[in-house]
Amino acid sequence: MVITMSGNATAAQIDHVIERIRECGFREHVSRGTEKTVIGVVGTNSNRNEIEALRAAPGVESVTPITQSYKLVSKQMKPERTTVRIGDVCFGGPEVVVIAGPCSVESRDQLLSTARAVHEAGATMLRGGAYKPRTSPYDFQGLGIDALKFLSEARAETGLPIVTEVMSTEDVDVVAEHADMLQVGARNMQNFSLLRRLANSSRPILLKRGPSASIKEWLLAAEYLLSGGNPDVVLCERGIKTFETETRNTLDLSAVALVRELSHLPVIADPSHGTGRRRLIVLMSRAALAAGADGLIIEVHPCPERALSDGPQSLDFTQFSEMMAGLAQPSRRIANAMSLVF
Repeated sequence: MVITMSGNATAAQIDHVIERIRECGFREHVSRGTEKTVIGVVGTNSNRNEIEALRAAPGVESVTPITQSYKLVSKQMKPERTTVRIGDVCFGGPEVVVIAGPCSVESRDQLLSTARAVHEAGATMLRGGAYKPRTSPYDFQGLGIDALKFLSEARAETGLPIVTEVMSTEDVDVVAEHADMLQVGARNMQNFSLLRRLANSSRPILLKRGPSASIKEWLLAAEYLLSGGNPDVVLCERGIKTFETETRNTLDLSAVALVRELSHLPVIADPSHGTGRRRLIVLMSRAALAAGADGLIIEVHPCPERALSDGPQSLDFTQFSEMMAGLAQPSRRIANAMSLVF
């Protein structure tokens, strides 16, 4: 249920409605907009008739059932778009957020040189894997805590906020000490123990779509985070598995446009994983922005042919700089306005 308070509802009237929600065995999620306060009612209690009776409570404008199973993520719950802020970086605002960096942190020199290059080119955040989930147990698994220290050093030098993946509940605290944003990788999108733990984190979460996940499953994974108390969630479309074999994944840009209709959460695109092909990254970045993406996450490496992971889908410094110059740091309005022709 969504209870919309009238524009002139008093604080006492809002508090009364919240008290009644709790008395009925539900939990409230309050969203205070510029004009009205909206209260989401969630839980499994059967006293729905008592909630519907709140239509008669002073200050209540309407009581509306939420049709989607993802209640808090839904635009029905919050018509205004959410913005997620990390320092001066704002996901869901007028400017495009560009996250760039290597798939894996391989050494201090490799990371610092990449951080300097992407910062100079205009990136707004730095990415880099400290713990790497790999299909083969024999592949490079990341440097762990040493990588986190290198990321912290790179942030201190460049000022770029850091996003890096957290793979297990045991690693949340140590990763959060170093990172400004915690990434849930595609393989962990439905790791519900991890999602519940991250719901209690003070860090914003970047939630990647699983390779075989439907849009509904993706949004329900975000629901775990919001229902547990963390409202700062950014969705990331990174490609899904289909019958196609010419690309690493199929970058589902229709999902970017649809999620903007279904949810108030910011959404970005990952054309590096979405295609697995270096030559497609720039074009798919432009296409993602035209579809309404709030940002991009791009893999960049000093020498992709020597990368310990994802070299074929990484840009070198020159390629990334040229890409950024082509995007010209557009606002979403400019990006959607047809300056991009394929």
